[in-house]
Amino acid sequence: MQGTVSNFNEDASGEVVLDSPPELAGRRVAFDAAAFAVSGHRFLRPGQRVAIEWGADGDGAEKVVAVRIVTMRP
Repeated sequence: MQGTVSNFNEDASGEVVLDSPPELAGRRVAFDAAAFAVSGHRFLRPGQRVAIEWGADGDGAEKVVAVRIVTMRP
């Protein structure tokens, strides 16, 4: 899934507005610092494009487990 960063907090948590897949477009999805740490980056800025990955947390509930910056490849 891909989306646009709507906010990024000092604690490295934030929120993304999805634009793909189309049936989820406009949905706001929060992520925690652990999901952002997977990227290896230090910060995100509002408006930046990211890809997110879903997985299960310790209780079996679905959550964002990785946030990565979208890059264009030739």
